[in-house]
Amino acid sequence: MTSYIHMIIGSKERPLDKIVGEMKSFTSRSLRRAISEHPTESRREWMVHLMEKAGMQNSNNYEWQLWQQHNHPIEILNTNMFYQKMEYIHLNPVEAGFVENEADYLYSSGVN
Repeated sequence: MTSYIHMIIGSKERPLDKIVGEMKSFTSRSLRRAISEHPTESRREWMVHLMEKAGMQNSNNYEWQLWQQHNHPIEILNTNMFYQKMEYIHLNPVEAGFVENEADYLYSSGVN
């Protein structure tokens, strides 16, 4: 999706908030570096400005913010719920009108 992601994450050893926090930290640093170092990115100044502005407005960050601070975790309690959430994720780009078939979405894990 264009402004958010859905993920199904599981771990028996690491708390969910640590996994999500590390993912956000890693991807934020990686994207900042990619955007800042890409000389032909036409939106570079605009994107850097927006993310620096967001970082300055949040005392939890230093200079930069890509992800919002909050997330909306839902505990998956059984197999039926797992498949319901998986179907929701796969159908999201179809419902948004990006593609007609879930497997056609570039970043989909859906398979026909």
